[in-house]
Amino acid sequence: MRFLAVVAIILGNMGVETAMAEHGSSEVAKPAILVVAFGTSVPEAQKAYDVIDQRITAAFPKVERRWAYTSSIIRKKLRAQGRSLDAPETALAKLMEDGFTHVAVMSLHVIPGAEFHDLYMNARLFAQMVGGFKKVTFARPLLSSAEDMTQVARAMAESVPSERKPDEAVVYMGHGSEHHPADVAYVAMDAYFRKQDSNMFLATVEGSPSFDEVLAALESRRVRKVYLVPFMVVAGDHARNDMAGKDADSWKSQLEAKGIQAVPVFRGMGEIAAVVDIWIRHLQSAMEDLGMP
Repeated sequence: MRFLAVVAIILGNMGVETAMAEHGSSEVAKPAILVVAFGTSVPEAQKAYDVIDQRITAAFPKVERRWAYTSSIIRKKLRAQGRSLDAPETALAKLMEDGFTHVAVMSLHVIPGAEFHDLYMNARLFAQMVGGFKKVTFARPLLSSAEDMTQVARAMAESVPSERKPDEAVVYMGHGSEHHPADVAYVAMDAYFRKQDSNMFLATVEGSPSFDEVLAALESRRVRKVYLVPFMVVAGDHARNDMAGKDADSWKSQLEAKGIQAVPVFRGMGEIAAVVDIWIRHLQSAMEDLGMP
């Protein structure tokens, strides 16, 4: 599958699991986990991150855990609200200053796209500089293998509202990454959804498959009701505006303009236990690579 080849290039060939510094080994190891997300300023969406944080704490109760947001816009909004979140590079510098020696970076990205690539490239430098960390490892993004996709499709299907009928469709909203090869992961994920249920579709805001493609498929099948579900960690701004907003170009408005009933579901993937299990599994692998199971 083309997606697996892309993952091999981005993750495997980059040596994503082990970035090590050449330091002496006499120092006692002091591990930490850095959880990195795009971030959200929507209070209702924050609960997805809270669920993930609780799961990490349960899995690694004795390991220092810190969070960082990649979005400077979100960080600025949160500062205006009296909350402070660091950029990943700032968080890593603080961990280094606080004497941590081994760091597992847990990416909450969905695909190994541009943001994950930037995170990897910058974070690994902290293990290469003089006086840096002894070792930095990286937990893979959510969709990093065929096994991941199979489990995600099953978990998302099982979390659809119970009142949904077989002839009613489910359309998942992914972000997409139009100019990065990892965008093909969404095309593959759409196929896995279809294997799970012929009336489940994945469309993206900024990539492929497009919502126009899915809308045409819904019309050809004469679907009369659609559940709109975020395929994102949180049900944040994209879910509340691009997916379910009142503007004419929102997915909900476009469906209703075609006479199709649209039912938004405001639940991020971070609120679905079986999906979070996959991120935790990836983190466990990264911790094992640190030598700290």
